[in-house]
Amino acid sequence: MTEIETTAEALENAAMTRARAVHTDATAPRTCEFEPLPEELARTRSEDKSPAQWAYERLLLYVQNFEQQLREDEEVALGLTGGEAGVLKIEGIGYFAPDILTFYGTNTGGARTQLIQHVGKLDVMLVAQPKAQETEPARRIGFHLARALEESASEPAPADPQPADPASTKPQE
Repeated sequence: MTEIETTAEALENAAMTRARAVHTDATAPRTCEFEPLPEELARTRSEDKSPAQWAYERLLLYVQNFEQQLREDEEVALGLTGGEAGVLKIEGIGYFAPDILTFYGTNTGGARTQLIQHVGKLDVMLVAQPKAQETEPARRIGFHLARALEESASEPAPADPQPADPASTKPQE
């Protein structure tokens, strides 16, 4: 049965971030599921965005948050799932409505890892593993992502995207 909402309740519910994460370690770093959406993202309702735009914007938040947790001698990389993607020891799981799940943990080499997965492509294998034994300047992409997010929020997306002008895709000096 559908619950009837007042207009104010419907607007409030639409504006609220629907995200959650649970970690095994109470001292785990704060993740983006616990943060309010940046104003640029909250300005447009998720229902008014394409699934790709909404997933892209949230992916930027995940990358920025992950990068904030890196040491000076680390930088963010992307691991692809499937094939030889490896194993992730799960230390936390989160979601970001409407279609993203994320898995936090470490890989078999001990590197901190985060897997972000679209629910339409969700493919998870649970594996029992033994407990882990104790045992050039980094490039930061976070500020580039924040700038891209601000720029995309200020420019409405075209209804029918046109192919990019090759001259506009050259890196700026």
